[in-house]
Amino acid sequence: MRKDLVSVLALYPTPLVLVGAITPNWVLAGHVGIMGHDHIMVSLSQTHYTNRGIRAHGMLSVHMVEEDLFKKADLAGCVSGAKVDKSTLFPYSVTQEGVPVIDQSRLTMVCAVERNDPTPGFDNFILKILHTYADEAILTPNGRIDYDSFKPVLFEMPGYTYLRTGETIAKCMSLNAK
Repeated sequence: MRKDLVSVLALYPTPLVLVGAITPNWVLAGHVGIMGHDHIMVSLSQTHYTNRGIRAHGMLSVHMVEEDLFKKADLAGCVSGAKVDKSTLFPYSVTQEGVPVIDQSRLTMVCAVERNDPTPGFDNFILKILHTYADEAILTPNGRIDYDSFKPVLFEMPGYTYLRTGETIAKCMSLNAK
């Protein structure tokens, strides 16, 4: 028998990402979504210090978190940039648009804010992807991201749990191919 959980968001797990603002500052985000092939959404609590930099400059970076960035990434989500200088958490470079990107991140997207669709307590930044930077070590020979070698950390809610990505179980649209 099914139990009605009412209005529980159940689209988890999602990729865990670090968001970089021009200030520079970093915040951990688990509320991300795909809006199309060239747009994503990052939802951040309106209380985050990082949102100020995003709103002021209209640009940000999104870094997929792997286990080697994991401990510092978690710290970026536990302390406020209003109280702690998080600009020194990661060595970073600055793109031609002025956006900080974490040098160690093997998959980074630089995005422009197209709009903010706020909901109670959250800024929901709708982003156009301008650049996607990938370490060559995580690319297939034809230049696609190889998720058998690239292992992003996932975030699950409401349990506030981090998960490892697993192995490939099948190629899309291949299970019923004849």
